[in-house]
Amino acid sequence: MSFIRSSNASSGMGVADQCKHTFLELQRKKLHRYVIFKIDEKRKEVIVEKTGSPAESYDDFVAALPENDCRYAIYDFDFVTKENCQKSKIFFIAWSPYVSRIRPKMLYATSKDRFRRELDGVHYEIQATDPTEMDLDVLRDRAN
Repeated sequence: MSFIRSSNASSGMGVADQCKHTFLELQRKKLHRYVIFKIDEKRKEVIVEKTGSPAESYDDFVAALPENDCRYAIYDFDFVTKENCQKSKIFFIAWSPYVSRIRPKMLYATSKDRFRRELDGVHYEIQATDPTEMDLDVLRDRAN
């Protein structure tokens, strides 16, 4: 697999092709429940850190995020509407916990918009600095 980068003028961060490929696997094929991305400072690009199988729960996803470091994540949220229709919405989550260091917070903040634009088909975006800001109820409220 090639790792051609899309460059990011504002932060110099590229986006590994694997990120877009893995996102499409979640979006179109439903191969993943979530994808967690991290910035690899040595390679100066965003890479896939972890994927969750379709059987994993939202709690599994939240547990997979580091407590004290920033990440980007995509979560495929399945729900049933008031009309009893099965729906799915894709959330982009910018995870930047209060306790993380300043440098990662700045790096993730300056790279976010460029990276987010690479993922065509995201329905909602959440910026979270604490787990309560991305609670399952928050997703449910946004999706309905």
